[in-house]
Amino acid sequence: MQRLLYPLIASALITIVPFLLTFEKGQDIVRGLFGYEYFALLLLLVFLKDKMPTSLRAAKTSNQSKLKSSVIVVLFIMIVCALFAVAWIDLQNQLAIKNWSTSWYGLIPFATCGLSIAMVWKIKPYKFNTICFILFATLFIHLAASNQFPSQPLAQIPTIDYIELVVPKPTSRTDISENFKNKYIVTDSVTITRDFVDTSRNNVVILVESWGIPLDINRFDSQLDIFGKNITKAGIHNRMYSRTRTAEREDLMQSYSRNSTGHKDTTFLPQIFANIGYKTTFLFGQDSLLHQRYKYIANIGFSEAFYGNNQCDNFIANKIDSILADTTQKHFIAWTTSDTRFPLPGFSSIYNSDASAIDSAYTKLLTRTLEIIANLASKHPDTRFIVQGDHNPILSPLKFQERFYKRWVPFVILN
Repeated sequence: MQRLLYPLIASALITIVPFLLTFEKGQDIVRGLFGYEYFALLLLLVFLKDKMPTSLRAAKTSNQSKLKSSVIVVLFIMIVCALFAVAWIDLQNQLAIKNWSTSWYGLIPFATCGLSIAMVWKIKPYKFNTICFILFATLFIHLAASNQFPSQPLAQIPTIDYIELVVPKPTSRTDISENFKNKYIVTDSVTITRDFVDTSRNNVVILVESWGIPLDINRFDSQLDIFGKNITKAGIHNRMYSRTRTAEREDLMQSYSRNSTGHKDTTFLPQIFANIGYKTTFLFGQDSLLHQRYKYIANIGFSEAFYGNNQCDNFIANKIDSILADTTQKHFIAWTTSDTRFPLPGFSSIYNSDASAIDSAYTKLLTRTLEIIANLASKHPDTRFIVQGDHNPILSPLKFQERFYKRWVPFVILN
């Protein structure tokens, strides 16, 4: 036990001394009781220290022994240097938080590390396999304890703290800014379609492929300007999953329940509208095999489904226009657009293409699709249009994705 206690106390010395010397009144004490990295380095240092005398004696007998001895000496020096380096990093972490200069505090790592090496110098070393087991068990105990007592961690890991400190913090893409909240409806509800359908007239539910919420509110404003005065409501809502097929089911779901056997029974809006005399139609400009739409669209309950063979959004909009021209029948129509589906035409590399070029192409395609929808809604002012994004742009370069909120999409109610 003494063999383990000394390295623990020595590592705690390196960790706690600089913290106490830089402590200020009112400061939060969220600090590990011992330094995990110091603990590991001290155990390895003692292990190699015990190997050196034997190796040095053996080095006189053969060239192979000389090489082995040299490697052990080099590793020993590297571990000593690593110990001082980590202690220096830990000190810089604490000074950076307070915005203090190093000044005389720079002497602390040399003093604490020197004392720690002296403390463990005479203890009997563990075998290498035992050291690995001790480090694994120590880390596991630290992680388990952190879940129970997050305000007081057992171990301090300075290198990870330093990386978190110096790495640039990415822009938040999950929390909607106040600018959006002050101007638009912001909700995490997925009941947009069933909240705004109108059983007294035709309804067209449109899911716009890869239409997400840009971080720049002015960009979103310009997108909504395309719809002009036809907008009744506009806002943004949260998607739990970034999948088009999930959004198609989610937007058309009215309710679900479980029977006595635990089987889920789902009621979809097309079924409800069909029961009150509506003709229900689903349209998609790509192949029905894509994501096996032919299966789950049929289960949703549409009376008919139209699939194009790489037909553009304008073609499908004209198809809807001709369906709505039939005034003898009320219609419930769902359409998933495809012109802005990634990867975009001309960009074979999904993740390595130029982000600005992707953005330019995406903006042109999205603008055209929104204009097509706006024109269609203007031609049928008595029809309710519910337009939403299916998910934020994915399958694209990360620098492009970072221009949009994660899992937030627009919704626009027209007419």
